Amino acid sequence: MKRTLWSVCRFGCLGVLLIGVSVYAEGFLRADGDRIVDGQGREVILRGMGLGGWMLQEGYMLRLKGVNPQHRIRQRIVELIGAESTERFYTLWRDRHMTEADVETLARAGFNSIRLPMHFNLFTLPVDEEPDPQGQTWLPTGFEMIDRLLSWCRPRRIYVILDLHAAPGGQGHDVNICDRDTNKPSLWEDPRNRAKTVALWRKLAERYANEPWIGGYDLINEPNWSFEGQEPHGREDQTNAPLWELYREITRAIREVDRNHMIILGGNGWGNNYRGFPGPWDGNMVLSFHKYWNPNTEEAIAPYLELRRKFGVPVWLGESGENSNEWFRECVALVERHRIGWAWWPHKKVESRSCVYTVEPPPEYQELLAYWHGQGPRPSREVAVRALFGLVENLRAERCRFNGDVVRALIPEGGRR
Repeated sequence: MKRTLWSVCRFGCLGVLLIGVSVYAEGFLRADGDRIVDGQGREVILRGMGLGGWMLQEGYMLRLKGVNPQHRIRQRIVELIGAESTERFYTLWRDRHMTEADVETLARAGFNSIRLPMHFNLFTLPVDEEPDPQGQTWLPTGFEMIDRLLSWCRPRRIYVILDLHAAPGGQGHDVNICDRDTNKPSLWEDPRNRAKTVALWRKLAERYANEPWIGGYDLINEPNWSFEGQEPHGREDQTNAPLWELYREITRAIREVDRNHMIILGGNGWGNNYRGFPGPWDGNMVLSFHKYWNPNTEEAIAPYLELRRKFGVPVWLGESGENSNEWFRECVALVERHRIGWAWWPHKKVESRSCVYTVEPPPEYQELLAYWHGQGPRPSREVAVRALFGLVENLRAERCRFNGDVVRALIPEGGRR
């Protein structure tokens, strides 16, 4: 009972603190001092959901263990069912993982934004496949997926924040989150990868420059690369100079075609190492941080509050989640108390309850997992087809389990389907 009363008091007080702060916005979002505001100048607290798994699969969301970047997952599927059926599987995956029904669920729950993790290879060819080494080949799939998502979000007043989750070549040693192939040069080891990253952002900005329901451009998700030869993921780097320089170059390219949208930066070391940051070089900039598995205390977010104070720019919790509902409640209360918006992670996973929708796999899927984990025999092609295409059928929102308790932990007045 004490905990219940405390929760009511806590969120009641939070509601008082947020009077005059909108969670329903209109017009281009922009940075105004250390606030994010809408087209009418009203401060906006972003309450968002990250669509992990839609454009870019991460193995753990499929219950795979160990190192499983998407290109390896795809290779494993090809080995079982062939290239043609694999292509059909991925087409259906993209069609059914995120639909209008999913957006409607988020809108009814009270979310006002979606963070869209993008894989570059849905928009352009890898550098080693370009017919013209100096050129860029553009692919329609990724742009069409964004357009489709916007068509669902626009009438529901939900902002879409574009997040480059898998940059050309891969932006870090954590290969699962960026689909990096360690047999090829990374983003930081080949200037062609960096040129393609800049060109992709310019193309996106050119296409969406006048779209007010694009909330902003989250330039590179969780860089984790040491430029100074210390801790490999860059958590201890002191200058991070190549990262800031690439961000500057991307910003210049975006501003050639788009003066409307927020530029969102993430530090090194999975997004949180801002050492060496020279200060904002653009008047419409937001600094992002990510928060996982640490205490929900003032001390935990103090470095980001100090960044906001020092540089006079907004900060945004661009990714958090993967914990208990109580932790979710505490985290949201903490950051909203400091006028910080957030985007949760992720919307949908296989056999997990720490997300909005749980995907229930068909029985054959357990045989597939056992084989991939070295704990069972190779399944027949027929069994693998039933496992994979049964899974993709169950991606549909109406066939998933809706976890209202997760939604209510994030948005206490939400949770209604």
